[in-house]
Amino acid sequence: MPKSLALASPTPVVALGLRDRLAAYWALTKPRITFEVVLIAAFGFLLGTPGPVDWARFCHAMLGIGLLSGGIAALNQWMEHPADGQMRRTATRPIPSGKVTPFQALLFGLVLTIGAEAYLCPTVNPLTAVLGLATAIGYVWIYTPLKTRTWLSTAIGSFPGAMPPLVGWAAAAGSLSLEAWVLFAIMFFWQFPHFYAIAWMYREDYRRAGIGMLPVIEADGRRTIRQTLITALVTVGLSLLPFWLGLSGWIYLAGALLLGALFLQSCLVLARTRTNLAARRVLRASVVYLPMLFLLMTLNRL
Repeated sequence: MPKSLALASPTPVVALGLRDRLAAYWALTKPRITFEVVLIAAFGFLLGTPGPVDWARFCHAMLGIGLLSGGIAALNQWMEHPADGQMRRTATRPIPSGKVTPFQALLFGLVLTIGAEAYLCPTVNPLTAVLGLATAIGYVWIYTPLKTRTWLSTAIGSFPGAMPPLVGWAAAAGSLSLEAWVLFAIMFFWQFPHFYAIAWMYREDYRRAGIGMLPVIEADGRRTIRQTLITALVTVGLSLLPFWLGLSGWIYLAGALLLGALFLQSCLVLARTRTNLAARRVLRASVVYLPMLFLLMTLNRL
């Protein structure tokens, strides 16, 4: 069995009170990331709604997607806990800190993931459940193991990472159209500058843990900078398509151009200076860019 799949805890289990134990399980779901996933899925749902919004289905979909995202996060931490224990930024996560055992995290993640699938199929529709299952398999069982094997894992992981708007659209419409795939493509390419910025800032941590992302394996950063700029440009270009496809209007187009210009500016500063500070600015710009883009798109649609 690979080291990342070992069930032995790297540190002794810490005795916790009920409140602290619940907090540890909550942390396993990566609440901030889960919130972002649900938010983008919610925009996808609203954009994919052909008529009046079915708010009951919306609530069912967001609950199921939230449970699924939390389950995937827990399973991801179960698989990565040996590496997490070697990195400063992740050493305090529930498993490496001894607050939760690997087996407990595995069981918790499986219960959430399977429960979410069982909930989404009857309350929303089978397509949403199928896309959710594909996301779980792609992220946990394909992308996560590849992180220590190839720098191409970023591209591979971007497929399940771009699923939230697609899942949200499917939940509303019960099918996938060209517009839905455009949303998927925007989020797919957006992930490259976002994750390259993180890897640039924490490349020593990643190197210590044996995670070979592109900023870690190259010394001069040329390919990282080139790919960051290219994928940022593609993202901004794709962000104009919702206007041309009639998914959103002129207000969105103006906002997309402004947001895109600010996003590209942060990437150009990183290309020029190649500092951790510039990488942090790219990260912040990316975190603002995507939800604001989808928010504008949705508001100009409704």
